[in-house]
Amino acid sequence: MDQHNLTMLPEFILQGVTSLPKLQGPLFGVFLIIYIVTVVGNLGLIILTKVDSHLHTPMYFFIRHLAFVDLGNSTVICPKMLVNFLMDQNIISYYACATQMAFFIMFIISELFMLSAMAYDRYVAICNPLYYNVTMSQRLCCVLVGIPYLYSTFQSLLFTIKTFTSSFCGSNIISHFYCDEVPLLPMLCSNAQELQILTIVFSAFNLISSLLIVLVSYVLILIAIIQMNTAEGRKKAFSTCASHLTVVVVFYGTLLFMYVQPKSVYSIDSDKMASVFYTLVTPMLNPLIYSLRNKEVKNAFHRVFKNACNICI
Repeated sequence: MDQHNLTMLPEFILQGVTSLPKLQGPLFGVFLIIYIVTVVGNLGLIILTKVDSHLHTPMYFFIRHLAFVDLGNSTVICPKMLVNFLMDQNIISYYACATQMAFFIMFIISELFMLSAMAYDRYVAICNPLYYNVTMSQRLCCVLVGIPYLYSTFQSLLFTIKTFTSSFCGSNIISHFYCDEVPLLPMLCSNAQELQILTIVFSAFNLISSLLIVLVSYVLILIAIIQMNTAEGRKKAFSTCASHLTVVVVFYGTLLFMYVQPKSVYSIDSDKMASVFYTLVTPMLNPLIYSLRNKEVKNAFHRVFKNACNICI
């Protein structure tokens, strides 16, 4: 198959999470549960923050869009992966691979900058509480959400078009369980070096710029909390950003593990496990983090459930 142009072929083969047959069944069950919890949790959070008027605030506006991004990210990858567990060969068509890659890039970059927007929202809420409603206007909230969507769509189209208008040669086996830019690079015969440089530059910019916004916001928040006079005030201020801080630590911690690990200890398996965590596990955890210890979300759920029961009666 050397020097054969795979742009003329109809499919690729995904290596999957594991090649061990005895693990296929248990992993299918685990990932099916993860996906069901992800869909129920994020869809429930989207509906709840939309229908309950008490949650029509900037913070829950961002949480709703984060839930949408998490749901999209998981749905792009998990259903196809579940099907592959039941098949002898993990085949994905050429156009399905391009589509999966495009949406994955869009959702993962959107999540990076959505978390940055949420960090800024928490900064305004704690450091300038009297001007919070004025500063975090509906217009600004839409801008802070719209820019990540537009930027991630641009980057998604850039990489997908450049990759799939290039020629492929060699093996058609993708060393991953979904289509992404990095595992596809070694398979390219043309534009490989250009795409590699673009991948490094954009990945570094996305990670560093979004993380910098989060770090600056939380440094200012920490300074504001330290300067508060009462312990009750510090406790209340910290509780307003505890959920977001937890999500940030989990998400960025996994990404940083992938990018900063030494080449001497790097392996495809460790890359896959990290990818499983930030593409499938984190989208499941986020709605749980924002719901289980959040009284406003619990109260909203009880109100919506009570109203639904009254309508049924």
